[in-house]
Amino acid sequence: MFDSIRNHSKILMGLLFLLVIPSFVLFGIEGYTQFEDKGAVVAKVDGQKITQSEWDAAHQVEVDRIRASVPNLDPKLLDAPEARYATLERMVNDRLIALASEQQLLITSDQRLARYLQQDPSIAGLRDANGKLDMERYRQLAASQGMTPEMLEARVRRDLSNQQVLAGLQGSVLVTQRQTDMALDAYLQRREVQVKRWLPADFAGKVTLADADLQGYYQANTERFRSVENADVEYLVLDVATLQKRVELPEQDLKTYYEQNMQRLAGQEQRRASHILVNAAKDLPAAEKQKARAKAEALLETVRKAPASFADVARKNSDDSGSASRGGDLDFFARGAMVKPFEDAAFALQKGSISGIVESDFGFHIIQLTDIKLPKVPSFESMRPQLEADLRKQQAQRQFAEMAETFSNSVYEQADSLAPVAERLKLTLQKAQGVTAMPAAGVQGYLANPKLLQALFSDDAIGKRRNTAAIEVAPNTLVSARIVTHRPAAVRPFEEVKAEVRQRMLASQAADLAKAEGQNKLKEWSANAGEASLGAALTVSRDQSQNLPQAVVDAALRASPEKMPVLVGVDLGAQGFAVVRVNKVVPRPEASASLAQQSRLQFAQLWGQAEAQAYLASLKAKYKVEVRTQKPAKLAESDAKKS
Repeated sequence: MFDSIRNHSKILMGLLFLLVIPSFVLFGIEGYTQFEDKGAVVAKVDGQKITQSEWDAAHQVEVDRIRASVPNLDPKLLDAPEARYATLERMVNDRLIALASEQQLLITSDQRLARYLQQDPSIAGLRDANGKLDMERYRQLAASQGMTPEMLEARVRRDLSNQQVLAGLQGSVLVTQRQTDMALDAYLQRREVQVKRWLPADFAGKVTLADADLQGYYQANTERFRSVENADVEYLVLDVATLQKRVELPEQDLKTYYEQNMQRLAGQEQRRASHILVNAAKDLPAAEKQKARAKAEALLETVRKAPASFADVARKNSDDSGSASRGGDLDFFARGAMVKPFEDAAFALQKGSISGIVESDFGFHIIQLTDIKLPKVPSFESMRPQLEADLRKQQAQRQFAEMAETFSNSVYEQADSLAPVAERLKLTLQKAQGVTAMPAAGVQGYLANPKLLQALFSDDAIGKRRNTAAIEVAPNTLVSARIVTHRPAAVRPFEEVKAEVRQRMLASQAADLAKAEGQNKLKEWSANAGEASLGAALTVSRDQSQNLPQAVVDAALRASPEKMPVLVGVDLGAQGFAVVRVNKVVPRPEASASLAQQSRLQFAQLWGQAEAQAYLASLKAKYKVEVRTQKPAKLAESDAKKS
């Protein structure tokens, strides 16, 4: 299907662009909650409607996911037209892939689904020490996503099936080392340059500013001197960590808990055994299986007559290559480590005894139990710190569950103050000053939580000074906050920002002087290149900037190789001006075998992404995709540049 793409030279340029800006994520097909058919139709895929309400809901899911990963990201970016349109495009692609999966009869088996769920970290954490799944916690996990366990498994099964649509296409991509080298030679081309920079700091002493100049700059740029909206707040936190400190533990409760959990604290009994295996697969013909059993019975008779010879017989006759060299020794193991028939037999033996013939899916075993390691029960005093920590946590979690509803109801019902709630639940009323709707980079804690800040700076909370609802900012952690003093964003008075105005204006005019000087030198040197006084020669590339500004590197790489050496002027804005002489193209050093292999794999992955995009484009034509929402101007302009 894609021979024309592979043979067309434009694909190379497209892949080079992908190296700069990866265009889209292939996997992670998300199951969007299906709503009733409400709102305007924003797109159609094979006649299936995507409504405005579905789009809004899907975008909110995406926003919540991103804000959980990057709490300090400006919410305005996530609600920009480009971000919303990207969500719609993902929804369309999801529908296309689902249709292709259905047409190709791609089905995820029960075994693959089970294997995936067993490996999922969020589910693996729900298993106890014996590997058994805690079904109650599993149901809670599904419920947190608005689903039952059956619905969760159906969604995972569907997503695994959908992923197969593109996985096969990507896996079939083959690229040669020559193709990879061509792409990387173009993208990572190296050039020898010499640079001269004019820095604003060198011209600051030549700038003279009068008060009238400052006033004029202030009046022309008042928005630059607007303060950030902020507030002084008070807030309450209900969390398990706080409640744990308040828990009192009677001595008898500790002893009772110790006695109830002695077996768990001690751990599992372990057994050490050796075995002799005679291979016999489940699907072995009956005659062959009987022959294997006869061999096992003969070996059993031998070791029962001379138990001390067990190790020697295992070395010579066992089909288990892993243990035969050790005389059949399997070392210590607990329950759950071996297949069930073997485990049942081993844990039924006395130390030193030999089992009869034990049949498993691997064949016929003869087992000798060589040792038993009984769990040692730790003393009460040695376990006291752990017992106290466990009990405190359990009781604190129980108290949290009991108090959470009271906390949530109280902050709503007594919305004009948090003090009564603090007194009722014996919580500490905390205060903070200068809280902003967007926390500064690196700020953490409850008052950096996006959901809490959104509620705190809502019109209701600001205008009526009402408590926010109880916001879950972390597992088992509820916070409600209230604005005490609100300071809206406003233009600061001139006298307050005069020093800042002077600094900004000084930097601006110094940058202008630096630029003018650099442009004059460029004009002078262009007429007589021999007079150019530049820095030492450096070799630069996209991945080795030599600490030069990116604009300088970009300008050097854009220069035509047919006109070298060539002088280029680069306006660095607030950083001044630079003149660059591009002397020549420098060949890339030959990569090591391992680096070349890694580059080829990465290039193949990018090629696979291009193939996937081409396949999605063909699906859009086949299933008649209709998007009724206009693409944002920035995205349309970007697409035009790509084409």
